[in-house]
Amino acid sequence: MKIGGAEDKDTLDSTAMLAETYRLEGRWGEAEQLFVQVMETRKTKLGADHPSTLTSMALLASTYRNQGRWEEAEQLFVQVIEMSKTKLGAEHPDTLTSMANLASTYSDQGRWEEAEQLDVQVMETRKTKLGADHPDTLTSMANLASTYSDQGRWEEAEQLEVQVIEMSKTKLGADHPDTLT
Repeated sequence: MKIGGAEDKDTLDSTAMLAETYRLEGRWGEAEQLFVQVMETRKTKLGADHPSTLTSMALLASTYRNQGRWEEAEQLFVQVIEMSKTKLGAEHPDTLTSMANLASTYSDQGRWEEAEQLDVQVMETRKTKLGADHPDTLTSMANLASTYSDQGRWEEAEQLEVQVIEMSKTKLGADHPDTLT
């Protein structure tokens, strides 16, 4: 069996998984270093707009966001969204996830109107494409409810959150972790 080296697809996938593990553990510096390495290699080998490269870029942007590096996160998410819309389509799940992450980045900065606009767009697209009770749609609804709550729009937040809870109970069950949170 031949091992492909640092630029081999399997090696890059494994490195990206390790970087994501570091990110989830809060080991930002280590995660960032590996995500940059994977992203740059994928850009060179696969192209800047390849889905695997876009995933690497989105994960690096999330790492920046986790560190409170809003400007860097925003710039990278915007890049990913623009390229994803062109390469994958505006309604592709990866495009919508990046849009939701950018909305969260805006929320983290108190940029409620921008966050709300993206949250609504993602939620409506997911409702149309996946259905109102799909778990991704429910997540989008919960994100929008959180944005409403952050703005002090309690009634709107409560109404949306009640819908999420009721649909989660029906779709996932009352004891499902997503229903309980």
